[in-house]
Parts: sequence; structure tokens; C-alpha cells
Amino acid sequence: MTDATPSAPTPGTRSGLDRSGVAPGIRVQDDLFGHVNGAWLDSYEIPADRASDGEFRRLRDLSEQRVREIVEEIAADDQLDPDTDRGRVGLLYRQFMDEDAVESVGGAPLEPLLAQVTATASLEDLVTLLAAPTSGTSPLVAYVWTDDDDSSRYQVKVHQAGLGLPDESYYREEAYAPIREAYEAHLARLAELADLPGRDGLVPGDAAAQARAVMDFETRLAACHVDVVRLRDSEKSNNPMDAGRREALAPTFPWDAFEAGSGAPEGAFDVVCVSQPEYVEAVAPLLAAEDLAVLRTWAALHTVSAAAPYLSSAFVEADFDFSGRVLSGAEQLRERWKRGISLVEGAVGFAVGQEYVARHFPPEHKQTMQDLVAELLEAYRSSIRELPWMTPATREKALAKLELFTPKIAYPDTWRTYEGLTLDPQDLLASVLAAREHDAAHDFAKLGGPVDPDEWHMTPQTVNAYYNPGANEIVFPAAILEPPFFDANAEAAVNFGGIGAVIGHEIGHGFDDQGSKYDGHGNLRSWWTDEDRDAFETRTTALIGQFDRLTPRVLQDAAAGEDAAGADVAEGGEPPHVNGSFTIGENIGDLGGLTIAIKAYLAQTGGQPPELDGVSGLQRIFWSWATVWRSKSRAQEAARLLAIDPHSPAEFRCNAIASNLDAFHEAFDVREGDGMYRAPQERVSIW
Repeated sequence: MTDATPSAPTPGTRSGLDRSGVAPGIRVQDDLFGHVNGAWLDSYEIPADRASDGEFRRLRDLSEQRVREIVEEIAADDQLDPDTDRGRVGLLYRQFMDEDAVESVGGAPLEPLLAQVTATASLEDLVTLLAAPTSGTSPLVAYVWTDDDDSSRYQVKVHQAGLGLPDESYYREEAYAPIREAYEAHLARLAELADLPGRDGLVPGDAAAQARAVMDFETRLAACHVDVVRLRDSEKSNNPMDAGRREALAPTFPWDAFEAGSGAPEGAFDVVCVSQPEYVEAVAPLLAAEDLAVLRTWAALHTVSAAAPYLSSAFVEADFDFSGRVLSGAEQLRERWKRGISLVEGAVGFAVGQEYVARHFPPEHKQTMQDLVAELLEAYRSSIRELPWMTPATREKALAKLELFTPKIAYPDTWRTYEGLTLDPQDLLASVLAAREHDAAHDFAKLGGPVDPDEWHMTPQTVNAYYNPGANEIVFPAAILEPPFFDANAEAAVNFGGIGAVIGHEIGHGFDDQGSKYDGHGNLRSWWTDEDRDAFETRTTALIGQFDRLTPRVLQDAAAGEDAAGADVAEGGEPPHVNGSFTIGENIGDLGGLTIAIKAYLAQTGGQPPELDGVSGLQRIFWSWATVWRSKSRAQEAARLLAIDPHSPAEFRCNAIASNLDAFHEAFDVREGDGMYRAPQERVSIW
């Protein structure tokens, strides 16, 4: 049938479809996203403390509330040993929630940090200080990850950094001029709060002069940065360099000082991967030529900015007024308990995760997920065997990679502990910095040893999923295994349109524009013939073209003057739009994920999916798919995400992907002239 609006449920059956957001006046053939979610989009008001909201956020609320119950139970026992993980959880939360204590010290916790900045006598001194994991900023950051050339070992990687705005484009594009103006005012406000004017070693003059000097420097720094499309390029980012090569690349950069300040063990920098050598080559002479007072002021202001959320209310409000109101459009600061939970999650999250799983993840769901993953892998296997554009040589290697995928479901087999982390019960900021330092030490301790196959990079209470190309693993934390993604009591189509498409998406990252460059063992090594790579890129180029320059509705409204609150994001002409080259990896994941989820569903039902609630099986899959993407964003947040997030906006993840599938056109009898119609020759099919 082609009527997209479900009839009343048949007694005794349950499809699991969410009809609460449906807009009957919008035809599914014209707008799948709008039909399934239109009533919700029209009536729902984003809470004042948020920049966006939707199904992902609803699940995150559920997880956050569950974590709150666990953390507050632990924190209620102030007799716990602070050198145990439960004790650390309780102490850190109590410290953050003790608002009177935080207010009483004002900005005093900043003073030793600012004194370190103003005491630096040279660029070498400053780079040493800023390389530490506790610093507020640095021109470069060092971290530990698997070696792209040998996934059995860890490696230090060096990455561009140092900007206070979300991305280098914010410093050069006309659309962001109002945000640049607001950022400079924000820097001046921070300088006043921290009494920076008049301090020895900093830019002379008032707070406005200091802010202007830092803004000018960051603009020059941003000009050295590579853009987001280049950042995604795995091959261009794989540049192992010994000390000699680093010196040749950037002879004026104090590499020894950077290594000494990073906290890395001896020998860690013998060979490091310089991810953006063109940035390093450009930034080294910039730093060498810059007035040291400007660099100190830049460092001092970022020290204040990084510490602000953990200081008194004057600092917290200043931080929110820019990062919340200006950058994201939020109207109200989150409640203190929510910010406290975020702090605990970031600092000692796995210490909470074990209890979260024990309370909230039914053990039988793990086997159900394992079965679903197996079905999706088999569907991918079948699809690869049938691909008309892939030669046998590459097909064999693609299948071999698929066989080596490692699924991780719900929670780790071995739990991370935080042994050695000592918090300061008298100083919240000191505790926050201690947690950061401990985290960096934990990572540096991996160097020289084998890669841990059991390591997780997300806690179980995180509503997300990921593919790690260096381990060829797909990971699904417990918190995403909830409706609308996963419902143990719903029929198959709803789960295949939700978590099935998510599973397919993550598998698809192993074969997207970057993941496809890694072999089944996680090494960055070409396994494609030139002919197959060309055929693949012909298809990805077409997908890039479909997404390029799409503008979310909220930004269209802002440009048209219908959203006064978001008008600034469109000032100066055309509003921000999707960059198809930046989002291509996620778009490939979405397209492959939904395609393969449908294939797996049809295989499970023998090609004869049942009709429930007056809706066919394929229609239910697409309905579930659209429900997953139900969301709204403020204009400022939509613009920010277009600049920094490789995922396309939800409305396009829903509609643009579905419109490429023959199954969608068939399920709803979509015809030429319909809004969702895409001519057969223009539909992209990759996997």
C-alpha cells in the first residue's frame, strides 16, 4: 500500500511505530522527514538551556537521569575512600555541587596558573608550559593513538590547535563577522574578570586592547590551519617524522620544549606522526616572530576560558554568554547538577558505567544485538558479492576485511579504573586539572606496549556508536540500545530501521572514503585496484554533489528573516550550507547503513515482510528511519555544526538518503513530480 499514515493498531499486534509527530498534511512522497515529524517540529519548543533537541537528546536525557541517580547515591556517602573509584566519583560531584565553596574563592584558583604564564621568559618556556595536558591552549597538541602503519602499536600524534572559535572558517567567512565581534568582546570580559590588564608580561593597556591583540593573533593562527575537509584525509595526515625531519620541517619551532612539557615518557617523540605538516610549517615562523607579550596574553585568556566553568558564577555566566548564547543559541544555563554530571562523566565516566550497566542493561539484549550485527554483516557480505562495479580482486579483499570486523556491544569486558588519580578536596579546579593530567598519563603509559583489543573509547552510558578504523571495530554502547533505535518488544522492521541502520552505518564506515583506505587489520594500506577506486569515487562524487550546498530549514528561515534570533548567522548574504566533501564519509555510512538494513530485513522475512497496523514492512523501516532523525536546532547551532560536524543535518540524513533508494520509491509509490522523487539514473548506490 502507499498511504503512509498508519491506521489504528490491529488488536494483539504491535509495530512499535511512533505516530506522535505525524503531520497528515505533508505527503510522505514529498517529505518523509516532514510527514513523520512535522507535527512535532511545529509544536515542540527547544528547552531554554539547549541549542538543539530530538530523539538523540531524549535518550541522552534518560541516560543523564540514570547517571544522576547513581552519582548522587555515591556522593551521599562522604566516608568513601577518595582513593577508590567510587570515592573519586562522589568527591568530584560534591565539589562541583558545593556552590558556596566555589563562590567563596572567586577567581583565586586561577592565580597560580596565570603566574606560570606571566613568568615565561621565552617562546621555549611558553611552549613547554602550554604543551601540558592541563593548559588552556597550545599551538599544537600531542596525543596517543594507534599507528596507521602498524595497528599493533601506539604512536604519538601531533595535531593543530590554538583557536578559540570552533573552526578556522569562523575567522575568515563574512557570515561569522558578528560572532567574531562577540568573541572579541567575550575575551575582553574574561580579561576584566581575571584582572589581566596591568599584569607584567602581558599586552599593555585595557581589556579591550588585550582582546584585540589576541583576536588579531588568532586570525593569523587560523590562516595557518588546514580546513575540515583536509583534516579528514587519512593519507595526508599520516606523516611519521623523526626529530631530524621535524627540525627540517619547522626549524624555528621548539620541539624539545614541546616534548618536555607534554608529559610524554622518554623516547615517545623519537618518531611522531605530524598530522598537518603544512600547518606546522606555517605556524612555526608565525610563533617565532610574534611578540611574546601577545603570546602570553593569548595563553592567559585561554587559561581563564578553560577554567571558567569551574569558577564562581561571574566566570560561569561569561562562559555561557558566549559559548552557549552566541555560538549555539541556547537561552539558559544548564542546571548545576547537569553540569556536574557532565564533569563526572568526562573525568571518571567508566567508574559510573559499570553500575549503569548492572542497573539498566538487560543481559539478554546483548545476544539480541549480536544476532542483529551478524545479520547486518551477512547482508553486507551478500551485497559485496553482488556489486556490479567491483572487480573480483578487490571484492575478495573487501570480503576479507568484513570477516575481520570486531563488534563490541553494550560494555567492555575489562573495565578501566582510575588508580593513581588524586583529587584536591579543597580546590575544584585543581581536581579538574588532576583528572586531565591523569587521563594524559594513562594514554602515554600505553606507548611501547601492545594495543589493547578490549579498550573502549566511549562509556556504556553514552548515546552514540562508532567505527574505529585502526582496530576495524564497531562499538555500540548500552545507552543507544533503547527506543527508537532498539526496542526488544517491537517487531523487526522498526529495529532494522533504527539500530539496524546504525549498525549498517558503522560497518559502512569501514568502506567509506577514508575507512576504505584501511585493511582488515587496521593498517592504512591500499587494497583496491585503480579501476575499483575510480568506480567508487565516481559514486562518491555524485553523492557529494547531492549534499553540497543544502541549507537546513532553520537557516533558510533565518536568511528570510523568519527567525530573528538566528538572523546573525545569515548576515552578509547566503546562509551557511552543507559541505558535501566534508560530510561524505557520514553520508556514505548513512546510505550504506539504510540500504543494508533493508537487505537484512528482507533476508530475515524471506522477502515477504508482514503488514502490521496497515503499514507494509518497508514502509515501517522508513518510518522508523525518519523517527530516529526527529530533531530541531537553533539557527546558531545549525550553523556551528555545519562548520565543524562531519554529519549532515538530520533532515538531509533522513530525506536525501531515502530518496536514493529504489525501495523507498517502491514502498510509497513515489513518482516524478513528488518532492522525494529522484530519477533512477541520479540515484547513488555504493554498497
